[in-house]
Amino acid sequence: MSAGPRGGAVVEGTDFARWAVILCKPDAVERSLVETVLARISDAGITVSERRDMVAEPWQAHVVYRDLLTDAKRARGTFPLCWTRRSRTAGSVALAHGERDLHARLRQLVGHTDPTMAVPGTLRGDLGHDSLAVARAEQRLVRNLVHTSDDPAAARRDFGTWYGARLNQLLTPPCCTPHQPTMTSHPLKGDS
Repeated sequence: MSAGPRGGAVVEGTDFARWAVILCKPDAVERSLVETVLARISDAGITVSERRDMVAEPWQAHVVYRDLLTDAKRARGTFPLCWTRRSRTAGSVALAHGERDLHARLRQLVGHTDPTMAVPGTLRGDLGHDSLAVARAEQRLVRNLVHTSDDPAAARRDFGTWYGARLNQLLTPPCCTPHQPTMTSHPLKGDS
């Protein structure tokens, strides 16, 4: 049995060091900030494409937040509780394509996980208004607007989670003019 490419960096010609998935979380949808979030990412010189509005299934959230499920100190028991209360949530996903430092650039643009610790100029610093302390007290996930793939392995996993192998043709470098978002909106499987 082959272990496959290390960390999922290059799979069948796709260099996941240059691709990431952007997940605009339910709070971004509820606050009508999806377009703002994606536009700010695009304005930073990252190509944003294939936006798809969707309803997340519980298994998808468990894949994205698997680290919280396996790290008791970080989870503090809130993750399973919040997802059983709200088993399906609306969100929006898009693909990001850029240079090989894409993941670090996205993390810098998005800002600290806790919006109260995110610096001004970042998405969470400028647009976030929740805090990790309040979220923990209320036994829920922090409302921090957006998730992006942390590294090439996460990008590969996130693409499989939100788009699936049947849409791998989307992983062709964009032919559009740089810095121009091609924000198409398509429903994803599982939408209601």
